Amino acid sequence: MKIGFMGLGKLGLPCALAIEEKGHTVYGYDISDGVKTILDTKVLPYREEGAPERLQNHKINFSDVDNVVKNSDIIFVPIQTPHDPRYEGTTRIPEERVDFDYEWLKSGLKTLSDAIDRNGEDKIVVIISTVLPGTVRKEIKPFLSDHIKLCYNPFFIAMGTTIKDFTEPEFVLLGVDDKEAVERVKAFYATIHDRPVYECSIEEAEMIKVSYNTYITMKINLANVIMEAAHKLDNVNCDNVMKGMFLANERLISTKYLLGGMGDGGGCHPRDNIALSWMAQELDLSYDWYDGMMVCREKQTEWLGNMLIAKANETGLKPIILGKCFKKETNLTVGSPSILMKNMMEEHGVDAEMYDPWIDDCNPPLEEKAVFFIGTNHDKFLDYKFPEGSVVIDPWRMMPKQEGVELISVGDTTEKKYAEA
Repeated sequence: MKIGFMGLGKLGLPCALAIEEKGHTVYGYDISDGVKTILDTKVLPYREEGAPERLQNHKINFSDVDNVVKNSDIIFVPIQTPHDPRYEGTTRIPEERVDFDYEWLKSGLKTLSDAIDRNGEDKIVVIISTVLPGTVRKEIKPFLSDHIKLCYNPFFIAMGTTIKDFTEPEFVLLGVDDKEAVERVKAFYATIHDRPVYECSIEEAEMIKVSYNTYITMKINLANVIMEAAHKLDNVNCDNVMKGMFLANERLISTKYLLGGMGDGGGCHPRDNIALSWMAQELDLSYDWYDGMMVCREKQTEWLGNMLIAKANETGLKPIILGKCFKKETNLTVGSPSILMKNMMEEHGVDAEMYDPWIDDCNPPLEEKAVFFIGTNHDKFLDYKFPEGSVVIDPWRMMPKQEGVELISVGDTTEKKYAEA
């Protein structure tokens, strides 16, 4: 294939070299004269594993944007979206929070879009840049040429090992806007590697990219909290602690629990984190991470409770919480987040009825329409027939649609925020 690059910086150039090595013809443009100097002198001014060797034999066609557009089947756009230096993590975090700076990306895409209009033919454009969810559709698509068939394909790459990360990724993430574009991009990647491809909406792809980075931060923070605690305790090596945790590859080092729903519960989790919060204060840890987790749990539970209250007030219907247990298919209520939610609602003067088929020896309260909240993800609830005119709030996204019943699948806005059967 003929592959174009709108930007040959520290991300674009190594990827272009890797693509060329796979037998593709590469056309590239960059606003910086420094890139042409690198290509002409074949001297890379930054460390990038595998790039200097490939640079010696490169045949990248560096030219203007019109030539890149004319000759390319697919055009990648790896233009950076920088933050103000105050937000790069080398100084204390300012109180003010800001989005990424999209001006370079918008400017580059506008230049590319104009060139595609001048060319007059449809072109596949693949945006790589990291953006916050909603950015591509709201801030970029409106000014793009109708000749652009768009795909969002953020990379999971660490500078210094860009070529290896590009040619041997965990997976390829494609945010779908144009089906034809996605199929062509998938065909291209099949020439690079055999790793899995995950397709989703552009917004979901945007969210996956930044959440992936946040997940890494979360893991590092936990490891460092354990390191600090170990340093202030006796006879504890933090590396030995982590090695023991590595063996838990079914619950900890896995996909288990990575589904949105109610908060954690049971006889250990809330209790242990509260006890560890006490330990953090006793050891004078630099940050009480355990308290932060418990506050987050409470805030998320209160948000769901407020959603139930608001819907009950809007409809004038009684609020009913289905499920008292902290875990599905049990009758155990210790640490139950749904009971926590009921107690929080009582603080606002709302007394919600609760029912659990594994605890209560009576029929479910389905005689009259109400606002039902699925507090525990029991399988039995899947068969419930709710009275017409009812509302079902489902934070597990497990309930099927029913005629005449408004279903609110919390965390799923792919169809509409509120989907009514």
